[in-house]
Amino acid sequence: MKPVVVFGTGDFARIASVYLTEDSEHEVAAFTVNARYLDAPILMDRPVVAFETIEETHPPHLYAMFVAIGFSGVNAARRSVYDECKRRGYELVTYVSSQARLVADVPMGDNVFIFEANVIQPFVRIGNDVILWSGNHIGHDTTIGDHVFIASHVVVSGNCTIGDSCFVGVNATFRDGLTIAPDCVIGAGATVMKDTERGDVLAVRHTEPLNRKSWDLDL
Repeated sequence: MKPVVVFGTGDFARIASVYLTEDSEHEVAAFTVNARYLDAPILMDRPVVAFETIEETHPPHLYAMFVAIGFSGVNAARRSVYDECKRRGYELVTYVSSQARLVADVPMGDNVFIFEANVIQPFVRIGNDVILWSGNHIGHDTTIGDHVFIASHVVVSGNCTIGDSCFVGVNATFRDGLTIAPDCVIGAGATVMKDTERGDVLAVRHTEPLNRKSWDLDL
């Protein structure tokens, strides 16, 4: 198994390196970012190298990669780096937490990261470059496309399709049998009851504070 170079130095990259190190057979050898973002040569006791010259120090025949970028640009930033890594010949690793619950084998692509407490039911299919943060329910016969980011505690009912490059915020809920078109943003707490069109944004207005203080309430 090849050692892994993690693309990124932000929160996701640091977190991913811990999960890969502590809960998988992978060894994290280094981090990489584009040279203009290279602020320090060391992160978490590992070298940080410029992505432009990564082949010189960590060539693809010796190292694999994981692209640990969030949902910036509705996943476009991660997708761009993913495509570039593939073009350069790097294997992209997939991680599934030992504390995720998969009742049966789930076909999934590369550069997938599934955190703990995800429940993934039978006949689910997961594409390439998909991030499932902790605590989601993915119902049976659901298909998740490529370059999707699903935040925590999302409930996807059975027989749904989530198209490429979608972002789903925390605590969103999907009725069964829905088709979410590509490039959609589903905001935190949204309840989705019908199919969407490409690029739709579903947002729930944030809770406004009352014009009172807690000590004025009769509780």
